[in-house]
Amino acid sequence: MSGLSHFDADGKAHMVDVSDKPVTARIAAAEGYVKMASETLALIVEGRADKGDVLGIARIAGIMGAKKTAEMIPLCHPLPITKVALDLTPDDKLPGIRITATVKTGGQTGVEMEAMTAVGVAALTVYDMVKAVQKDMEIGGIRVTLKDGGKSGRFENP
Repeated sequence: MSGLSHFDADGKAHMVDVSDKPVTARIAAAEGYVKMASETLALIVEGRADKGDVLGIARIAGIMGAKKTAEMIPLCHPLPITKVALDLTPDDKLPGIRITATVKTGGQTGVEMEAMTAVGVAALTVYDMVKAVQKDMEIGGIRVTLKDGGKSGRFENP
């Protein structure tokens, strides 16, 4: 199991011990999208969705998702998140909503999982809020775009 820190010497899953790691400023960003019909996108942009402000509610859901990541991902450490920011941008070319999340902490491990969870929860919320008008929307492209801080330094995903 060389290189896989979530497995012990016997190959059993475990939570990584980060107690000896220094507390450092850490940041991660992630992105994803919800692809939909142009008519569904117009409904969201024009504020005509029956359930209300789709992008505002999805933004709040993404923030909540980031804060709950350790409760959903079994081997994630609970972290003192200091910032979560989400941007949900309508994109006529997709067509759909592009979602980005940035998460910061001062801690002993990174916040990549929190950033991806924020994007995923925001995307699922967009889907939930307009699924009555379109059930075949596609959620995809969720990936880390930036990670900085800690021993491994800076990573940028082009």
